[in-house]
Amino acid sequence: MDRVEEIEAAIENLAPDEFRRIAQWLRDRDQLLWDQHLDSDSAAGKLDFLFEEAEHEGSAALVREWPPTR
Repeated sequence: MDRVEEIEAAIENLAPDEFRRIAQWLRDRDQLLWDQHLDSDSAAGKLDFLFEEAEHEGSAALVREWPPTR
């Protein structure tokens, strides 16, 4: 049995409140890793194309305010 299988087996035996705690921890951890990855990509310029696209579409009047004003 590998490490992940051991963890899965341990999770199967958790009480409901313990399961909720570990599930929340996993969600928080996943969000932290996502944020770090996004920050790293942004710092490396990998997302610059999104800013350029937004500027181009804004200049071409292809972008609308959200939420729309009436």
